[in-house]
Amino acid sequence: MSREGHAGLRRGWTTGACAAAAARAAFAGLLCGRFPDPVSLRLPRGRNARFALALAERREGRARAGVVKDAGDDPDVTHGALVIAEVALAPRGSGIGFAAGEGVGTVTRAGLALAVGEPAINPAPRAMIRDALMDEAAINGAPAPDVAVTISIPGGERLAEKTMNARLGIVGGLSILGTTGVVIPYSCSSWIHSIRRGIDVARAAGLAHLAAATGATSERAVQRLYDLPDHALIDMGDFVGGTLKYLRSHPVDRLTLAGGFAKLAKLAAGHLDLHSARSRVDAPTLAAMLEALGADPAAVQAAGQAGTAGEILALAGGRRPALARDVARRAREVALATLGGGTAIEVAIIERGGDHLALVGE
Repeated sequence: MSREGHAGLRRGWTTGACAAAAARAAFAGLLCGRFPDPVSLRLPRGRNARFALALAERREGRARAGVVKDAGDDPDVTHGALVIAEVALAPRGSGIGFAAGEGVGTVTRAGLALAVGEPAINPAPRAMIRDALMDEAAINGAPAPDVAVTISIPGGERLAEKTMNARLGIVGGLSILGTTGVVIPYSCSSWIHSIRRGIDVARAAGLAHLAAATGATSERAVQRLYDLPDHALIDMGDFVGGTLKYLRSHPVDRLTLAGGFAKLAKLAAGHLDLHSARSRVDAPTLAAMLEALGADPAAVQAAGQAGTAGEILALAGGRRPALARDVARRAREVALATLGGGTAIEVAIIERGGDHLALVGE
């Protein structure tokens, strides 16, 4: 794939696109005994793609094909994984059915786009697979397919440990994802997808209090504070804006935002993307806050010229808790304005060791 991603980075293919390409090749092998290689696939939004086969097998009544996922320059945990589709004949009139094979998870909690008990093959990839099989049937003059499609990713259960699937109630492996079929490097679409699905699952379970944290230390601290179940925890990373905006239209009664001083100082300054490449700590504003707290002029001057939030916090000395509370209050005001009401918000600033430096809420 050409370098069409962010800052010239190479785009890749989603697991859903790979699964659809593998399913089409397997169905072709089942119909006529020949596996197209490369196999062509019509993606959503009118794009066409071609995939090389890494596996092609046929036996009576079924065929398997596999595609190695190329996520381009995106740091996707499934990059290099073998995505296998087995297509087997099914009773006439049954249509196209789906099953989870090795390494593909099963839905066990309500709130997702799939019913409990269904294989974790999302609706968009299912539609891609159906379209691919219908295209192949038409090319071969065959009727609409009556087949069972089983998607497998060897090693997927181990890879799923690096994702948020278990928290979403997807057990046994990975989800087959992808809306457009294309992975845009560093768009973090899968992370944002997990944030939204985590909120959906929590709401479906009737949870009134969610905690969204920027990292593992903050998440553990707020979980201990309130004894929250795992599915009440949202790993929002740097995407506080995406989390708040989704909650605006999918509200809960109470939200705790938890993170370190540096991240939440960015939120306090109005930044909704906390990544270091897209937002900076506002040292002059923090210095002014220190001055308002009565800090020594030399400390205030040094704070205004500091390169990191950690340096500013160190310069605060005994005023550290007061400065953290002021930052937490401002961060809460930004969060409330972004949500637009309906949810009670508190902000917890957590130190590196997991202790609470500030907790501000209603």
